[in-house]
Amino acid sequence: MTSDGLLLAIETSCDDTCAAVLDGRRILSNVISSQAKAHEGFGGVVPEVAARHHLELVEPVVEAALAEAGVTLDEIEAVAATVGPGLIGALLVGISAAKGIAAARRLPFIPVDHLQGHVAANFLEPEPLEPPFLCLIASGGHTMLCGVRDHEGYELLGQTLDDAAGEAFDKSARLLGLGYPGGPLIQKEAEGGDPEAFEMPVAMARGPGLDFSFSGLKTAVLYRCRELGPVGVEERKADVAASFQAAVVEQLRTKLKRALKGGEWGAVALGGGVAANGPLREAVAALCEEMGLRLKLVPIALCTDNAAMIAAAARYVEPIPYPDYLGYDAFASGEKTAAVAH
Repeated sequence: MTSDGLLLAIETSCDDTCAAVLDGRRILSNVISSQAKAHEGFGGVVPEVAARHHLELVEPVVEAALAEAGVTLDEIEAVAATVGPGLIGALLVGISAAKGIAAARRLPFIPVDHLQGHVAANFLEPEPLEPPFLCLIASGGHTMLCGVRDHEGYELLGQTLDDAAGEAFDKSARLLGLGYPGGPLIQKEAEGGDPEAFEMPVAMARGPGLDFSFSGLKTAVLYRCRELGPVGVEERKADVAASFQAAVVEQLRTKLKRALKGGEWGAVALGGGVAANGPLREAVAALCEEMGLRLKLVPIALCTDNAAMIAAAARYVEPIPYPDYLGYDAFASGEKTAAVAH
């Protein structure tokens, strides 16, 4: 476990270039440079484009994080970076930058799992959440339920068997002609629609398991758009968006409720970009109130990919001393290919 000193973290697992400085659990800076505009025309993240933009942005983003925190590299005690899962080219940029900064000052390097970062966002001030709690992580590349009983890791209780929730949002938004990223665009469009206008499948709702599936829902949107035709889609876009969003929220809520009934949990936490979805937050809040549980909703900036959560997780990972980490590499298993263009 690291000390409570100043920690610099870098996150480049997908299309956001991020750097943060933490003092223990306190966030001194958390800089996020989004590449959404660079990928918008492709309808999703292009790995090669993402990696090239990280190369251009990582240095100024780190400099901005240090400046915002009011510290210099000479005051940093350790450097952390996301090492996976993610897009391998993107990850390598962040890891190389972090190792370079650390090696130049003989500082320890801390490798962090991206998903553990989403869990660890709940440990940050203000009002840090202490284990045990149940955490639902839903993003562009991952959808999972995990039991968190300590700061060092989590127990995987259920995960998506095909598409992630965020991937379904992105691809459905593309079918509706809304653009990228899909989550906030569908939520905005759905505000003017009827969530009961079209029947959408809520996969695996009756089975006893805790796994998720969103490929059928994405296909249902595709078929609905074909039935409506271009003119019909334009006229009923808000209704399709609202119906789709309601189905996603219901599947997530149903599996969360099932997990809560299957164990003793005192609190619930949400993580990942989809956790920023307003209707999902409202549904989970209502569920927690119904079951008498505490709900931890981290700020929106900590739901999407960010480096503060990576720094939070790094506090509970054994640092690698110089020069042992110079050959450390990224791992791409479970790559965040939520909407990779073809």
